[in-house]
Amino acid sequence: MNIIGIAACTAGIAHTYIAKEKIEKAAEKAGHSIHMETQGTVGTKESIPEQRLKNADVVIIAADVKVSGRERFEGMNVIEVPTDTVIKAPNKLIKRIEELAREANSAKSN
Repeated sequence: MNIIGIAACTAGIAHTYIAKEKIEKAAEKAGHSIHMETQGTVGTKESIPEQRLKNADVVIIAADVKVSGRERFEGMNVIEVPTDTVIKAPNKLIKRIEELAREANSAKSN
């Protein structure tokens, strides 16, 4: 599965980068491709490349604040969670995303 997303916390420092690292490790461990952009007081870092955006199966927005650039994800499967969810249970989140993807694919087949 191709996953893209944004991580952003209120300060845009610690939780943003911890959430990014945790979700990337969990996704890669599960065999998925992932690219997470960060947004915070220092601006946007590691912006999502256009090709990754086009090939994405799901978007994760791990944020405690409003994020910019949401219009890029219009019509896509978007999952929004607080950064704490990603930090505390990244593997569980990836499993849930996999379940949702299976359910969506099953619904398309019927």
